[in-house]
Amino acid sequence: MATEKELSDFLKSVEKRAFKRSVYHVRNDEAALDIVQDSMMKLVEHYGHKPLGELPMLFQRILSNTTLDWFRRQKTRNALFSNLSDFESGGEEGEFDLLENLDSSEDTVQVESAENTTQRAQILREIELEIQELPPRQREAFLMRYWEELDVAETAAAMGCSEGSVKTHCSRAVQALNKALRAKGIQL
Repeated sequence: MATEKELSDFLKSVEKRAFKRSVYHVRNDEAALDIVQDSMMKLVEHYGHKPLGELPMLFQRILSNTTLDWFRRQKTRNALFSNLSDFESGGEEGEFDLLENLDSSEDTVQVESAENTTQRAQILREIELEIQELPPRQREAFLMRYWEELDVAETAAAMGCSEGSVKTHCSRAVQALNKALRAKGIQL
């Protein structure tokens, strides 16, 4: 059984990566923050008594389910409000721009030229944009495998699918990213 301190330390260790992963999925900072907070609350409420070693997989699964729930609610809400919008006259549409909201500043130990820094930032921006364009399941598998560094079995458990499906989703995601980045002249 995890102590309160261990549980707190675990949540602190995963909050930033979980938030960034959620932002990639939902493309909205406020919604991503809500998803992460809801996931953390569910973990504490329902699984706080579990051993510390089980918490990472449980949290990944809860985060995935909470994200799917958010998409389901959005689909319902959008269907309702798109019908209601037929009765409204004009309105402001606010577009979410991930690039304006992501903190792209990273502390680097070594000094590098402004040109290299700018070039690297541009490449990272292009990669982030292409990750956003992946289909949801491919994006989820890719982020879990390569961002969260989960193995195939852990990713399959978190996504609720077979290991073969995870491999397929990751392979297709890597191929799509490779093709898109090469089309933009980016060789990694």
